[in-house]
Amino acid sequence: MSKKLLVVDDSPSVRQMVEMTLKGAGYEVKTAKDGQEALGVCRAERFDFVLTDQNMPNMDGLTLIKSLRAMSSFSGVPLIVLTTEASDEMKQKGKAAGATGWMVKPFEPKKLLEVVAKVVR
Repeated sequence: MSKKLLVVDDSPSVRQMVEMTLKGAGYEVKTAKDGQEALGVCRAERFDFVLTDQNMPNMDGLTLIKSLRAMSSFSGVPLIVLTTEASDEMKQKGKAAGATGWMVKPFEPKKLLEVVAKVVR
């Protein structure tokens, strides 16, 4: 059975690149343009993995992660931040919010697939 992944990013080109990379590897992928939309999707469906940008309108990535961690159905789901933010301070905030990991843009498709393969059970 294929794993369901959610990709959250306000950039259509990034969403499309990540989606193509993951679908090419056989994953089922849904996308959302910001944290608010993603939260709505997550209330209706279950996902095996969530990849989110940090800087987005309406709701940022860390707020999304905190919101998802508060839902019992997402307590054990890997939540990875994919962002241009590379500071240790932001990474610490991510960890504190409940992020499983941190990837810096621009991403390498191969690296993204390695990370997903490592955390998705």
